[in-house]
Amino acid sequence: MHNKDGYTTIWLYMTALAASLALLVGLTLGLLGGGGSILTVPVIAFTLGVDPKTAIVMSLPIVGGASLIGVARHWKLGNIDFRVAIPFGAAAMVGAFGGARLARFMEGGTQLILLAVVMLGASVSMFRNANLAEPETPSTPRQIGPLTFVVGALTGTLTGLVGVGGGFLLVPALVLLAKVPMRQAVGTSLFVIVLNTVAGFAGYAGSVTVPWMLVLYFAGFTAVGILLGSGLAAKVSQANLKRAFAALLVLVAAYILWQSRSTF
Repeated sequence: MHNKDGYTTIWLYMTALAASLALLVGLTLGLLGGGGSILTVPVIAFTLGVDPKTAIVMSLPIVGGASLIGVARHWKLGNIDFRVAIPFGAAAMVGAFGGARLARFMEGGTQLILLAVVMLGASVSMFRNANLAEPETPSTPRQIGPLTFVVGALTGTLTGLVGVGGGFLLVPALVLLAKVPMRQAVGTSLFVIVLNTVAGFAGYAGSVTVPWMLVLYFAGFTAVGILLGSGLAAKVSQANLKRAFAALLVLVAAYILWQSRSTF
């Protein structure tokens, strides 16, 4: 009886912790418009004790659903450039589906290590782009070049492999490569992320059993966090937020690598 009560207490603690961290993921998404979803997989894997590969697959509908909330908001504001989003998203979907298919041949632990490396790369990107501003000539015609498609496909592949949305790559790519104004780059990237996650999830179809109740539980708290974060976004410094989040990514990546040390 004592052991049963002990397990119940631990389960309640872990569930409450997961809910709190899901709120944090959503809050970050609401504040930054993207990037926070990269924490979804480690939160699910380490607080709910879910197998890494299952956690990655679970993250796809969670990240996609969270991004869809952002898309609805940005669509009303006219902040989605579909002329860029459609071709960019098509390349990303091919990459996401291919990445998910490739992941079938990888161990979940290996995928977590790859995720940690991606997180370190994301932290560098966020530090460098903390002060990324709108181009000096916002009226410049959109540019859909080969490199844009390459970045889209690469981002999609990462989505399929490790369950990240890829906003940390998409936003600067849209601004610097496709010449999309910053205010539209965030909304456009969220639209691409929705396409990414759908394609990635399709690529995993039949290979992993998804615990949908846990997905809905996590997604619900994430949605609440997004709504809270969206209301606070205009009141805080985006540059400082990005730097703080980048530092958090370094810490989480280090924790993942430490937990995965037996894999090396």
